[in-house]
Amino acid sequence: MHAVAADVVGADVALPHARAPQPAAGADGSPSGRHGDLTDALAAARAGDESGFVTLYRDLQPRLLRYATALVGNDAEDVTAETWLQIARDLPRFTGDVDGFRGWASAICRNRAMDVARSRSRRPVTPTDIDVLAERAGPDDAAGSALEAMSTREAIALISELPQDQAEAVLLRTVVGLDAPSVAMVLGKRPGAVRVAAHRGLRRLARMLDDGQSPRRLDDGRVSRG
Repeated sequence: MHAVAADVVGADVALPHARAPQPAAGADGSPSGRHGDLTDALAAARAGDESGFVTLYRDLQPRLLRYATALVGNDAEDVTAETWLQIARDLPRFTGDVDGFRGWASAICRNRAMDVARSRSRRPVTPTDIDVLAERAGPDDAAGSALEAMSTREAIALISELPQDQAEAVLLRTVVGLDAPSVAMVLGKRPGAVRVAAHRGLRRLARMLDDGQSPRRLDDGRVSRG
């Protein structure tokens, strides 16, 4: 699996510069057939199947890369590469469903990003272009819908104005697509605290949009720390 992971994470994966059209929803509100495909892929990958691992990578890597870019800027590709190598190593011991896998992978990614952030003061930071980020907001979220109408750069810069707990909660909910319990696991918080942080963040974003506030330009793509 290590060789497979090395090949996959070294591949040139194109990221969309705008929100991709979402597939039609099934009866349960999830993309039709997609969750079942990923469940099969997860089971296959845990058994060492290369195609299953590739399917999981293609589904989650763009989301992890956007999240990592918001945290550590142009170090995001290195962070996600290390994330997938750890996933490949530990996947046979993973137990859980697709949502659990996404949360587990996001936690690994965040830990790797925090390691990079702690070492950042020992080396220079090169600005990165945050146009690789794309925001996916919930259909019933007024603030998120307004953000979708903005350019990707403006939307992420506006989210970066939030306090760290709110910014990460919004990013993990809307970019990675995790539910509140999964976000809570990644951030080491209670689900209720995550819901409150995301709610406050979206309300604050809505007020900023209503006030016509211009987002602060971030040169390195990182989430503001407050």
